[in-house]
Amino acid sequence: MKALEMLNGLGPTSPLGSPSSWPAGLQTLVATVLQAPLQVILFWGTDYIALYNDAYAATIGDKHPSAFGQPASFHWRELWHDLEPLLAQVRETGNPVLMKDRPFAIERQGLPENVTFDISFSPVPGEAGAAAGVLCIVNETTERTAYEQRIRESEIRFRNMADSAPVMMWVVDETGYCTYLNLRWYAFTGQTAEQAEGYGWLEAMHPDDKERASSVFLQALASKQPFRLEYRLRRADGVYRWAIDAAEPRFTPDGVFVGYIGSVIDIDDRFEIEQKLRQSEADLRAITHSIDQMIWATRPDGFHDFYNDRWYEYTGVPYGSTDGAGWNDMFHPDDQERAWAIWQESLSSGKPYHIEYRLKHRSGEYRWVIGRANAVRGPDGEILRWYGTCTDIHELKTAELHRSALVAFQEKVADLDDPVDVAYAASQMLGDALKVDRVGYGTIDIEAETVLIDRDWTAETVESLKGVRHLRHYGSFVDDLKRGETVVFEDAERDPRTRDKAANLAAISARSIVNIPIREQSGLVALLFINSAKPRHWTEEELRFIRDVAELTRQAVERRRAEAELRHLTQTLEEQVLQRTEELRRSEEQLRQSQKMEAVGQLTGGIAHDFNNNLAVIIGGLSLLQRRLKRGETHDLERLIVGATEGAQRAATLTQRLLAFSRQQPLSPESVDGNRMVAGMNDLLVRSLGEHIRIETVLAAGLWKTRADVSQLENAILNLAVNARDAMPDGGRLTIETANAHVDDAYAGEHDIGAGQYVLIAVTDTGTGMTSDVIARAFDPFFTTKVVGKGTGLGLSQVFGFVRQTGGHIKIYSEPGQGTTVKIYLRRFYGEDAPPTIAVVEPQAPRGTGERIFVVEDDDRVRFFTVETLRELGYSVTYAASGPEALSVFEAGHRFDLLFTDIVMPEMNGRRLADKALELQPGLKVVFATGYTSNAVVHNGIVDPGTNFLQKPFTIDQVARKLRDVLDATA
Repeated sequence: MKALEMLNGLGPTSPLGSPSSWPAGLQTLVATVLQAPLQVILFWGTDYIALYNDAYAATIGDKHPSAFGQPASFHWRELWHDLEPLLAQVRETGNPVLMKDRPFAIERQGLPENVTFDISFSPVPGEAGAAAGVLCIVNETTERTAYEQRIRESEIRFRNMADSAPVMMWVVDETGYCTYLNLRWYAFTGQTAEQAEGYGWLEAMHPDDKERASSVFLQALASKQPFRLEYRLRRADGVYRWAIDAAEPRFTPDGVFVGYIGSVIDIDDRFEIEQKLRQSEADLRAITHSIDQMIWATRPDGFHDFYNDRWYEYTGVPYGSTDGAGWNDMFHPDDQERAWAIWQESLSSGKPYHIEYRLKHRSGEYRWVIGRANAVRGPDGEILRWYGTCTDIHELKTAELHRSALVAFQEKVADLDDPVDVAYAASQMLGDALKVDRVGYGTIDIEAETVLIDRDWTAETVESLKGVRHLRHYGSFVDDLKRGETVVFEDAERDPRTRDKAANLAAISARSIVNIPIREQSGLVALLFINSAKPRHWTEEELRFIRDVAELTRQAVERRRAEAELRHLTQTLEEQVLQRTEELRRSEEQLRQSQKMEAVGQLTGGIAHDFNNNLAVIIGGLSLLQRRLKRGETHDLERLIVGATEGAQRAATLTQRLLAFSRQQPLSPESVDGNRMVAGMNDLLVRSLGEHIRIETVLAAGLWKTRADVSQLENAILNLAVNARDAMPDGGRLTIETANAHVDDAYAGEHDIGAGQYVLIAVTDTGTGMTSDVIARAFDPFFTTKVVGKGTGLGLSQVFGFVRQTGGHIKIYSEPGQGTTVKIYLRRFYGEDAPPTIAVVEPQAPRGTGERIFVVEDDDRVRFFTVETLRELGYSVTYAASGPEALSVFEAGHRFDLLFTDIVMPEMNGRRLADKALELQPGLKVVFATGYTSNAVVHNGIVDPGTNFLQKPFTIDQVARKLRDVLDATA
């Protein structure tokens, strides 16, 4: 509990009463105590009431919080006999008391402890001036004093041990001042403590060695590093003997440098031998550095302590960096465990060391070497050292491995019949041998600049490139391939042929590439490719190996293809007949399905239900309107008119859906950027689908253009999105994805579409999914899985009709409970984009200024409505009921500003009438109107260029804007 909370909790029952009743001076003092960062306690009054801050609370352990605001004599009773006299002294004399490392015996966790404190007692005057309390500032020093005590005890133990040691020992402080020399030093040198301590020990050193030894010592002192040196030390009889002096730095537990502890050993007896040995070693080193082979040596335990210059020149590593066990890091990661195991076996058995492994060259490449070593033994057979060599055998070893791989490849493909399996076996062999990320073999379409990859070998984390790939998408090196040149680049980001396509290559893990062209008499026919996800240098040995594999693969693949063609030609007549019969059966089935779908487009029976509902609204509303007008009633007329209008618009929508499914809807195609269109629909989809549907878009980079009617394509996607929403009543995720796609001949033949390149738009939901029966009927008109009144069953059929009319393909993939994906394939568009048009939004229907309009319509009711509409809009109108009748008016010499004609009419259709009229009145402007698209102005579902077309039924606003657009347009 916080001290401030304890203070606020004191009440009238407290010995001091409530804090609000305290003298102002005491209140101020206690507030200061509570905020102090140091450990502070106030003993107040004759009972020494304890008031302390949070910092002090930790010092008294479990006495807190019960001690707060209570007499100290109770809670500090175990040391009250010691503490009370100190408090009384300060309170009675008014003099402060300051003590360092003052010991106390205290209980703060239920057990007695011996502790020490730095403590300051200060008197606190009361209102009368006399000391009313004692303010104590404390700092516990128990840990420090205990540590210092341990140091003193350790020092005593050290001196006792050092004086008994068989070698000379010494200690200096952080300044280098010698504070201790053991008895062995004084016995050897004959110095006294007064002569040796400080810096006097240097006087026992040979004068010729003193400057060098002092320099080593001072450098080590400055860097606080261990040191080791040899010098001549004067013995008590005056003889100088060689000694070795070694020392280690000393640090406190918190890292403070406190000096050195060292030892001195007389080595004079072996010094001469060591000198001769060093000379011998120097001669040996000179010899080993002079030869071309890499030479190394180790201690008996295998610790590498020598390499000749050839080792460092070959590996390029710093001198000494491979001492000890560091040499194993220079081996290829795949060889390290094997090399280490063989070396350990030699060390334990004494057998010669022999191994082939890959060693990292200074170029960064791993090269094959032979490592050999033999032990040198003493007279008793004990191993004294190991001496070894490394010999570069990279060219020989690589050639051997490549030969072995080629032999194994030929043995493996001998049992393979499928050319794809042969190419994959070659890819797998190259991938394993070269440790790359992908190897593949593909056939080339030289005109399309594409490669078809049936199967490729990849590393575990690398995706396959199976399918058709456009070579130009990854750089200009396709031109080199056409010339029969091998394409090699180490880094796509630096090669001028691939620099601008480096991102595409990085995306398929092909930062570095080798492409071997396969050519026949006809030219470039295939490609063997090797990919590395990281930049890589390709050696000449590797390129020769790859070329050999490419040639063998080409021969094997072509042989298998020839054999496969021969087997195909030798099939029995019965099998051929069965195959042709099955193909014919499938063709007839596809024809029946196509005829079925075309016939369904002509059906009208299924629309009767919804169409009659709309007619009921129209007829009922108009009937009520007629009755009320006869009675002179005017209330609710607007609502009846609106209801009838809405019924008519719904009927028109149903008709348009039927036309879309039957592929009779007129389309105005243009170049479409699928990514831009999908991105632009986001707000519309969010509003249409609701907040419980999460919408995601996955837009492909480099998406091709397509050509379609934009409004109809947007309507198709919206239809699919609404269906997806209905399949996710509890919410879910809708994903719209774009991609480039290639349809091969097999798929195209199976689905009655053209092979080639397509733009794919896929709509995927996480909804309830469909069974195979529902998928089979999903595009049938009037078929729906929704409850009555929730759909006409024309949504998907309309999408189907639009896609097929556009020359595309649509496919459903779904499983119950797993969601649904609908894929729309639209032909890739290679033409130029048309300039964008800017739509002008009129605030109201534009009116005429008396222009002469000639209306030709065979239906009396439509003609009456059209004529009245145009007159209402301010035009001068002449009309005719047929083409011949209208033509006679033109032949009589009458002239008009615009011909407004139906297309489908008996005797003479609108197209022929317009052609005849234009002969009689060149420059005449024409608007065609119809409720059904014939081939007069619409061919293959596409409105003829330059044709002014108005779809029936139309509103007054629509016909008004169309006429003004045509009349105001410049010739």
